[in-house]
Amino acid sequence: MNLPTKLTVLRILLIPVFATIFFVESIPYNYLISAVVFLLASLTDFLDGYLARKNNQVTDLGKFLDPIADKVLVSTALIIMLTPIGIQILPWYGSVFVAVILARELIVSGFRMVASSKGKVLAADKSGKIKTFVQDVAIIWLLVGASFFTGLYNWFNLTGIILLGIATLLTIYSGVECMVKNKDVLKG
Repeated sequence: MNLPTKLTVLRILLIPVFATIFFVESIPYNYLISAVVFLLASLTDFLDGYLARKNNQVTDLGKFLDPIADKVLVSTALIIMLTPIGIQILPWYGSVFVAVILARELIVSGFRMVASSKGKVLAADKSGKIKTFVQDVAIIWLLVGASFFTGLYNWFNLTGIILLGIATLLTIYSGVECMVKNKDVLKG
């Protein structure tokens, strides 16, 4: 197992650590610590791909695990931020953002599976990478804000919600772009 794949596995292992710290309210600044764990896990996403391409260490295992790790990390963070423990991080309409983001991920994953069955590999577009970056920033921002500000509608939380709204729009755009660019996948 090469270093990029080990980083992907590390990201997968950090997911339950992240979620556990989030829910253990007896840990001082649990949301802040979970934000740091999420940040570290997110950084492995950028680092593993960079190292795999730079060192020509792209493997089938890495290509399989990396998108799964990414989707499970972001999905876990978004879903647990909907739970009203301690303080509420996302308002009711945050669940709409989460539903749209998760739906897009499932649709694009299915689309990629169909493409793969036809021998076509769909690489991530620039818009998808920007979407992931904005999602990660929004999640970290919301978690840090939950550590220091109370109430659902403080300026820090509102900024995080706006970032998540932007991430949702980017999610829709990148999903549509992927399907339009590769519409031939669905022919036949």
